[in-house]
Amino acid sequence: MTSGIGYTRDVFLWGISGIYLVAFASLYVQIPGLYGENGILPAKLVLQEKIDSIEELLDGAPTLMKLTPRLGLNAQGGMDLLCLTGMLVSFLSLVFSGARDTVAYTLLWMLYLSLYQVGQTFLWFQWDILLLETGFLAIIVAPFNLQLPKKWKMSPYHQHDSITLWLVRWLLFRLMFASGVVKLTSKCPTWWGLTALSVHFESQCIPTPLAWWWHQLPLWFLKLSCVATYMIEIPIPFLFFSPVRSMRIFAFYCQLLLQILIILTGNYNFFNLLTIVLCLSLLDDEHFGYKTGRQSSWLGRLINILASVLVYGYIGYQVLHLFSLKVNFSPSFSVTSSTAFSQPQFTAWLDWIVPWTMTIGAVSLSYEIVMAVVRCMLEKKAMQWRLISVAQCVLFGAISAGMLGISLVPLSYLSNSSYYSVPTIFRNAHEKFEPFQMTSSYGLFRVMTGVGGRPEVVVEGSDSLEGEWKEYEFMYKPGNLSRKPPVVAPHQPRLDWQMWFAALGSYQHNTWFVNMAYRLLQGQPEVIQLLQHNPFPGEPPKYIRATLYHYHYSQNNGQDWWVREKKNEYFPPVEKDNPSLVQYLKHAKIIDDEDTKGKPDKKRRPSQPSYTHRFVTFIRMLIGQPDGFNLIMSIVAGTLLIKIYNKYFW
Repeated sequence: MTSGIGYTRDVFLWGISGIYLVAFASLYVQIPGLYGENGILPAKLVLQEKIDSIEELLDGAPTLMKLTPRLGLNAQGGMDLLCLTGMLVSFLSLVFSGARDTVAYTLLWMLYLSLYQVGQTFLWFQWDILLLETGFLAIIVAPFNLQLPKKWKMSPYHQHDSITLWLVRWLLFRLMFASGVVKLTSKCPTWWGLTALSVHFESQCIPTPLAWWWHQLPLWFLKLSCVATYMIEIPIPFLFFSPVRSMRIFAFYCQLLLQILIILTGNYNFFNLLTIVLCLSLLDDEHFGYKTGRQSSWLGRLINILASVLVYGYIGYQVLHLFSLKVNFSPSFSVTSSTAFSQPQFTAWLDWIVPWTMTIGAVSLSYEIVMAVVRCMLEKKAMQWRLISVAQCVLFGAISAGMLGISLVPLSYLSNSSYYSVPTIFRNAHEKFEPFQMTSSYGLFRVMTGVGGRPEVVVEGSDSLEGEWKEYEFMYKPGNLSRKPPVVAPHQPRLDWQMWFAALGSYQHNTWFVNMAYRLLQGQPEVIQLLQHNPFPGEPPKYIRATLYHYHYSQNNGQDWWVREKKNEYFPPVEKDNPSLVQYLKHAKIIDDEDTKGKPDKKRRPSQPSYTHRFVTFIRMLIGQPDGFNLIMSIVAGTLLIKIYNKYFW
């Protein structure tokens, strides 16, 4: 008797390997311009010069970057080495099933955590945190693959696989449920008015060409889509824990549909692919075409059908009632919808449901542990092997219970009255392990931005305050009105993303923007390579400024995809030697006295580069700083070809 999820576990681990490969490769091509010696936010600013003990390694933000100076590497070289190592390990685990073990995923998690700790604002995205939490769970899910004598070898699949994969399902539940809830707790008028999607496709960071078409859809359809989003993100995730298999599969396809639609209309890097990988925890081997020997009587099938009808009917009734859905056939077909509950009512419901989600999680995990133990005792093996399997289930059950307890803390943030209902031991453990990003809170699209027009910062340079100002064109974000929106996912252009956030505030709250302006005044090639078009290919401009515009989709995309209107000055004209700018840059340690004097800093150039330094420098020169999307597609295509060759021709 088996749990019937061995193949599902392998597919999940394979998917995580692919996400890691994409994430490391995407970051690697951007390191010089973002974190290099002459980058926007040099990584050296957040690193100690040298550590001499394990205590110093774990002190503060834990990162392997603290060890790279011992290899003769500067900060950029250290990040290069960690990224290259991550790409190699994830590539091997993607191609070879034997490489998908606990050791590989432990190393991948440590490498990405190390980069995250020095990545500063360019690596502080929810999908980076989600990858770290998922990566940590992959360590628990993955097999050990111990090299034991043949007579001692055990099956590569274990009864406790259902327990560890349950943690992945619990993470998926927290991600989706929180993403639905925060849209309403934020009190955003567009989410409450069901008009959020009439703004979203135009205001999101990097839309795809299809986003333009979705933006043109009738308002009633966009409002209905908003209702569907609520349904998929709030009630449907509770079906993740249903004992009825068909309900879990139904929930899987609901989530899959949502993620595919987001992929088609928005460039959210590897986030949606990572969410789809998490959704695999809702499936079993039978769904992939494997016979598991599972049989059910006619009575069991009848009960499942009746339970499904009741649950789907209840969800449908509540959606119709809570959003006042009405179908109109004249004068033309449409569906009217409006929110039929108040903010106090939703808050009261949330205070009631969040503690119940904690209870559901505890009961569901307990059920998985008990069933795993029962399957162990029913196995047709010698008693000692059954006892070993039971011990494994108890061990992983205890680990999973601890992870569940810690994760209750970020879940409790959804309700003001729930935090102190979490046992103190779990609150203390969450605080202790918080630097390791083992469990976090989520909530995507909390507030809809860009109502009245998407704000965009346009950076310009000139050789004279009265002269012609020329625009810098960024790689992917809207700028040139006639440029077609790109398809860039799963690559994440981190500078373009931060430019989107910068437009929502001011440069005083995005101090990295000042650093970028200075690098453009210097004409630093590493930063210039992060842009699509440099209007000053010879000498850098004397002045840099930035203007805030509001962009809108054009009514027809015959020539221009966008129209824009000028709002105000975002960043005043500044020159490289401006005293206030120089003073700020010195305070931020972006430059020092040697930089202002135009003299080379000899301390940054090791007289005798180490072999490791020569290696990462050679690889960097070999690869250069190519377009991230093209590099990722090349790597993924090459990996798939090798995988196919190994399977069918080796």
